[in-house]
Amino acid sequence: MSSLTSRSMFEELFRDFAPGFYIRPVHGQVPGEASPVVDVRTEVREDATGFTLLADLPGVRKDDIQVSIDANVVTLRAELRREASVENGGEGVKFRVLRSERQYGVVSRSYALPNEVDEANARAKFENGVLTLTLPKKAASKTRQLTVE
Repeated sequence: MSSLTSRSMFEELFRDFAPGFYIRPVHGQVPGEASPVVDVRTEVREDATGFTLLADLPGVRKDDIQVSIDANVVTLRAELRREASVENGGEGVKFRVLRSERQYGVVSRSYALPNEVDEANARAKFENGVLTLTLPKKAASKTRQLTVE
């Protein structure tokens, strides 16, 4: 039995046993607790000219993504922000979170590629929640022979 199946069975049992309490955060993210790590699904591809890195970042704003390149190491940093909630009055949004399974927080991942990246020609595109990095390989440096005097 997979953990998904057992969790689903547990949720059904709990709903039947205590239906009035189901919306309470029995497990998962409890309001006010530290944010879990944001889960990022990635794929790195290589062809003759370079690498393509795809990262699924649903809900992340373009302005909350940073990419840095240092030789053959590419680092991706993204932040998924939570909406502000105000409980029991106050200014702003008037709601409280009863249950949340959404992820919020900052994720940073680094990828060591087998070749150096041509930083000047690297490109980043963010569309429909998917970040696509096009990372051309840096041309191999030519060996130079020195004349011995």
